[in-house]
Amino acid sequence: MEIVQLVGIAIIATVLVLVLKEQKPMFAFLLAMFTGILIFLFVLGKVSTVLHVLEDLAAKSDVKPVFFKTILKIIGIAYIAEFGAQIVRDAGQEAIASKIELAGKILIMVMAIPIITVIVETVVRLIPA
Repeated sequence: MEIVQLVGIAIIATVLVLVLKEQKPMFAFLLAMFTGILIFLFVLGKVSTVLHVLEDLAAKSDVKPVFFKTILKIIGIAYIAEFGAQIVRDAGQEAIASKIELAGKILIMVMAIPIITVIVETVVRLIPA
């Protein structure tokens, strides 16, 4: 039932934002941003459970820890970039939001290079010369 609480908070915040937007647009934005951060922090607490399950699966499948950590960092970059871009979009700054998304994609590509390199090397070794 946690989702009901989150949706309830979001709906109340949305109504307040709509009311405040006419009189005090800056307060409306701050309330929207605070609500988004509150929801993000609430969900972030639930991520530890998922991380423990993924760590157990990685250990059982003999995935190298460096690859597992890299994949988790990539997922983190994707979520944080998306969250940041949405907050900036809420402020009406589409151009800056696009730049945040671009930066996230580039950082993901940089982090993925070691994994891509291992995959390509493995494929090359499997192909007969």
